[in-house]
Amino acid sequence: MTEPDLNLLIALDILLAEASVVGAARRLGLSASAMSRTLSRLRAVTGDPLLVRAGRNMVLTPYAEAIRQRSQNAVFEARAVLRPSSVELNLSTLDRTFTLRANDGFVVAFGALLIEAVAEVAPFVCLRFVPKPEKSVTHLREGRVDLEIGVLGDMGPEIRVQALFRDRFVGIVRKGHPFEREPEVTAGQYVSFGHVVASRRERARGPVDDALAELGLKRKIVAVVPNFSAALAVAQASDLVALAPASFLINQAMVNEKEAVNPIFIFELPVKTKKITVSQMWHPRLEVDPAHRWLRQLVLRVCSQRLPQ
Repeated sequence: MTEPDLNLLIALDILLAEASVVGAARRLGLSASAMSRTLSRLRAVTGDPLLVRAGRNMVLTPYAEAIRQRSQNAVFEARAVLRPSSVELNLSTLDRTFTLRANDGFVVAFGALLIEAVAEVAPFVCLRFVPKPEKSVTHLREGRVDLEIGVLGDMGPEIRVQALFRDRFVGIVRKGHPFEREPEVTAGQYVSFGHVVASRRERARGPVDDALAELGLKRKIVAVVPNFSAALAVAQASDLVALAPASFLINQAMVNEKEAVNPIFIFELPVKTKKITVSQMWHPRLEVDPAHRWLRQLVLRVCSQRLPQ
């Protein structure tokens, strides 16, 4: 009896995840032609086309959809079997790259501290931060990331979640802005200036606008930028008003909550918005992995020390 080539299982898993020969080739470090030959072998082995043309794109066949989760689980189980036993985790020799999917605000606020904390005890561990343009469980399910960090969305019932800290939005203007002379910025004053909004999805409206609408007010949004770093830079160089999570500003060398050494002035918003809970999320396949458990505990500790509740 001829044994199947188990290397094909890894290629199958990535092909089904990418639904693209070019995308799968990129992830495996192969040429597109080599990946096409691998797909041909997979078609011969399974007796199914797996990927078929649909206009300019390729889509999975019903059989491919049916085995997608099974192939993914099989790959992870095989890797777990072949991974050295880690009954006693030795951080001083641990050689591993952890991928964390987080927005720029988290990296700005906690990235340096987290990297330093890792380096102190695990010098061969690398933290790879990847951008988070949208909320999606796909990256965790497909094993592309070890931790997803952010505000919980519809992540699915199997995803493990642990709250890291509670956050709130605050207003930001440049030093010397008229708001700095006010003991408290009122809603009327708030809407009297133009606003710059940070949005990954290019949305101008948010919870602040809903709260202002209840007061019969509306702010004038003159710019939408992709992240909080850009919003902060625009506010520093103009009279525009920005807002950002309070955690994003902890590296701004604040003397106190309303005064900063850097050329910005931070103020409480004149309307109430819900606080947000920032969490870390992971797939249950990594639940008992000693190294992953250590990383989760470290992330929680760093966040707790940086932002004590």
